[in-house]
Amino acid sequence: MKFIISKDQILAPLQQIVSVIEKRQTMPILSNVLLQASDDQLVMTGTDTEIQIVAKLNIESISHSGEITVPARKFLDICRLLPNGAEIHFELQEDKVKMVSGRSRFSLSTLPAEHYPEFNESEFEHSFLLNAGKFKKALDKTVFCMANQDVRYYLNGLLLNISNSKLKLVASDGHRLSIYEDDIGQATGYESRIIMPRKAVQELSRLLDDADAELNIQFSSNNIRIYYKDVVFSSKLIDAKFPDFSKVFNQSFMSPLLIQKQLLREALTRVAILSNEKYKGVTFDISGDLLRLSTHNPEHDEAEEELIIDYQGEPLSISFNSQYMLDAVSNLDSELAVLTIAGNASSCFIEEPEQPLFKFIVMPMRM
Repeated sequence: MKFIISKDQILAPLQQIVSVIEKRQTMPILSNVLLQASDDQLVMTGTDTEIQIVAKLNIESISHSGEITVPARKFLDICRLLPNGAEIHFELQEDKVKMVSGRSRFSLSTLPAEHYPEFNESEFEHSFLLNAGKFKKALDKTVFCMANQDVRYYLNGLLLNISNSKLKLVASDGHRLSIYEDDIGQATGYESRIIMPRKAVQELSRLLDDADAELNIQFSSNNIRIYYKDVVFSSKLIDAKFPDFSKVFNQSFMSPLLIQKQLLREALTRVAILSNEKYKGVTFDISGDLLRLSTHNPEHDEAEEELIIDYQGEPLSISFNSQYMLDAVSNLDSELAVLTIAGNASSCFIEEPEQPLFKFIVMPMRM
């Protein structure tokens, strides 16, 4: 196995691959990246057995084909710290990989490629094409609501719901919920729901850096595979049913409250400084055209701020986790935020005034 490759060509795909590899491994070979060189193409693979990224690079300077695995992070650090534009001469000699670039020489230990675990995938039943920028925006608007290590393991992921030409992404940690809906751009002719695990969603959001690229998304009930430029991203899915959240829409609501997004965000940030560090609660006192935000903590510190709003309903006092509110408001694209509280004060909807693609629901808390 022998080839020459530039640092500029190998670095970005290698970084994408190394990000899925866990630092602590039960199998030493999972700390390695699989390199396969043949027919003017270098294929690099990294996996943690739940997620896999495969990058294919076209290089014309493969003088000997072959395959081997090398320590992923050491390989990345060497490539990263070489000068820009550097050429890397890569050669497998017995059980060592020799890397030469300018006056730098490195020798890396290896493990045989045949021991690298195979990523088992079932037959893909469905597929559709989607703009990468559209999918990344949908991920970014929902990813922050996923639970982390919740015993309800289906909440540690993101619901992807395809309904013919409509795409819906939903995430919830049980205290808040975000929904993003958009048009796929073509009729798929089927309806399907899958749950992508938390780590896969985060890695995918990091991977999609070209808004103009097209994604080819294929999935079954167990796996998803996404073709993005020269990268193939694969992940196992969470085998569970996502809770039915539609009931939250079928209830009576109070009058909507309109407020300048930036003013609310800044006021919330200031008031939250003196909230209880554990619960981060802030009370919203709403009456007429005034919203009063207030909080206190066990050290008897207090904060209060008043904002002008547009509200026609009955006076109301309700408390929320300030961080949940900030996350929601920060993800709105419009100047105005619309807050609509359920008639029984069980939830608050935060959305944009005009044809919102994004809805955020947060549950109140007792102060």
